[in-house]
Amino acid sequence: MLTALDKKLLEEVADLHGQPPGAYNIRKDGEGIQRRSLEGIEIKTKADQPGIDVIVAAGKEGSVHIPVILTETDLSDLVFNTIDIGEGADIKLVAGCGIHNPGSKNAQHDGVHEIIVRRGARLHYSEKHFGEGEGGGKRVLNPKTVIVIEEDAYAELELIQIRGVDETSRVTEVEVKAGGRLVMFERLLTDGRQTADSDVAVKLMGEQSTARIISRSVAQGHSRQVFTPRLMAYGPGRGHVECDSIIMDHAAVRSVPEIWAENSEAELVHEAAIGKIAGEQLIKLMSLGLTEEEAEEAIISGFLK
Repeated sequence: MLTALDKKLLEEVADLHGQPPGAYNIRKDGEGIQRRSLEGIEIKTKADQPGIDVIVAAGKEGSVHIPVILTETDLSDLVFNTIDIGEGADIKLVAGCGIHNPGSKNAQHDGVHEIIVRRGARLHYSEKHFGEGEGGGKRVLNPKTVIVIEEDAYAELELIQIRGVDETSRVTEVEVKAGGRLVMFERLLTDGRQTADSDVAVKLMGEQSTARIISRSVAQGHSRQVFTPRLMAYGPGRGHVECDSIIMDHAAVRSVPEIWAENSEAELVHEAAIGKIAGEQLIKLMSLGLTEEEAEEAIISGFLK
């Protein structure tokens, strides 16, 4: 049975309200607690390591939810998940981790997702991270996502970290084959003395392969953020990297975008910007009756959408 706390965490990271739609696997405190496979979407436990295999049949349409929740302190959870999206399938995959740490020791989840989007398939992948808890222990999340986008396939990634995660080190690796397309949105907010590192490496391998990487972040308090997005073209592909950050209080943000071409037909562009909230934006919202704190929150919410 899911407790009220479990349901709250699932709502935060997986948009689950009541019974999950489609196929699903829910992991709590290092153990699988609920699962449902469907015709054309099979979820099974790995035989040799912690984690699951998700196998989607060719041409299948539907959704898969694979959230993780941690509700204990002094817990370190590690999973290896493999997701195979069959040719011509159209799948919404929702992952993410919610941590409620009630004690003085750390609660940590390290998750490795290996995803293959086969020829002509479409994947919408959403991953959200959230942390809370009255204890003084840290909430630590270290996700690694490795994706292969085959010929003429499409993948859209939403990688979101909302409030409450003390430490995170995210690694995202994508290989895009001929005719494949990638769109990636990363949204991140840090506060207090939280730290966040994001390392993104995208390889364009063939003709008409494309990638668009968009990062939005807000750093508050004394938090620290480092972004290292790398876009590499080994064939005549096209790509664009855009990193924008709002820096506040005593925070620090470092952005190190890199583009790398090994083909004369490649077209790659990168942009990066770090700045504060514009004073005229605050004044305009405050003139409409908002307090300064409410105006800041409205600007931040709009920026991270």
